[in-house]
Amino acid sequence: MTDLFPPLQSLKQGHWFKLICGASFQHLPSVRSLTLAYTLAGADCIDVAADPAVVAAAQSGLQVARHLLEDAKTRGYGYQGNLPFLMVSLNDGEDPHFRKAEFNSSQCPSDCSRPCETICPAQAIVFNQREDTSAALSVNFSGVEAQKCYGCGRCIPVCPYGKIYTKSYMSSVDAIAPLVMSQVVDAIEIHTKVGHLAKFEQLWQAISPWADQLKVVAISCPDGEGMIDYLQRITELITPLRGALIWQTDGRPMSGDIGDGTTLATVKLGQKVLTAKLPGYVQLAGGTNSYTIVKLKAMGLLKSAEYHPQPHVSGIAYGSYARVLLSPILDQLEKKEESQTSVKAKVRLEAEPELLWPAVKLAHSLVSQIKSQQER
Repeated sequence: MTDLFPPLQSLKQGHWFKLICGASFQHLPSVRSLTLAYTLAGADCIDVAADPAVVAAAQSGLQVARHLLEDAKTRGYGYQGNLPFLMVSLNDGEDPHFRKAEFNSSQCPSDCSRPCETICPAQAIVFNQREDTSAALSVNFSGVEAQKCYGCGRCIPVCPYGKIYTKSYMSSVDAIAPLVMSQVVDAIEIHTKVGHLAKFEQLWQAISPWADQLKVVAISCPDGEGMIDYLQRITELITPLRGALIWQTDGRPMSGDIGDGTTLATVKLGQKVLTAKLPGYVQLAGGTNSYTIVKLKAMGLLKSAEYHPQPHVSGIAYGSYARVLLSPILDQLEKKEESQTSVKAKVRLEAEPELLWPAVKLAHSLVSQIKSQQER
């Protein structure tokens, strides 16, 4: 299968790039725009929430990108007409990626400085803002905009009054199965952790009837005592696989936009999994940012490095860092839509070339960091 699909060729050659929109991120306009920009920039995989509406938004972005192929080529970006895989994330139990922050704004003291609003990287916490309701009416709103929240949890410790909590959920396998069978979704990622083997097995039994339709199965697991033994047990459960197997080393979840140092945890975890020589590919995530490639080069963990051990890191997934990188442009797009007189007006990124191509340029500045390795 590796020879048939260009994204898998990237995985095999060690320059796989995945965009993580977020397992809990359900802001449809942003998912669509991020998918469009990173596809045109040359991404190999787009990872979204296991929600049919979110999948549809991402698919819409993919199809628009197909029509902009020639423009992308003319401008020198990485998209060559091969659409990235569309991946959805599932969980086998409690996981920080599958939660939303919540609080009752009426309980917030009027003199609170609202540090939660400042620290939120998704701009999901607002006070006295306008929000469209299901009835298409505008109302004053304070609290967490659930569609934008992706569960990073940074708001919780900064609340002076301890008013913020999180609500976790399980992703729906039944909602995704038809999308896999109809080849709308190409890949899945299962979030698990050491000690969840029985829960993982139960989830895999639900997936197995349509597992052969998948081009990629990714396993995301944080570090912990007995991790390698746990991953070996998972290998026994899921193999043989028709598609490719990726081990996602989730070093420091949802933290890449905080600072360069966050990437160290995922690089070290990646090295640990590589040493175990499990079947499949190793792909970094959790704290990835502009420093990740630099660190991998320094440690000789890229395939194209002059002196490199085998095996090597095959790819990198970028989440919060990749989204925040484009947030200034997406904010401008959202403001344009809000300024429209009709409540039904939709401002699409592709209809605003003065925003589209700067967004693609920013996305390409990140994608090209790993893609440039194939030329060396």
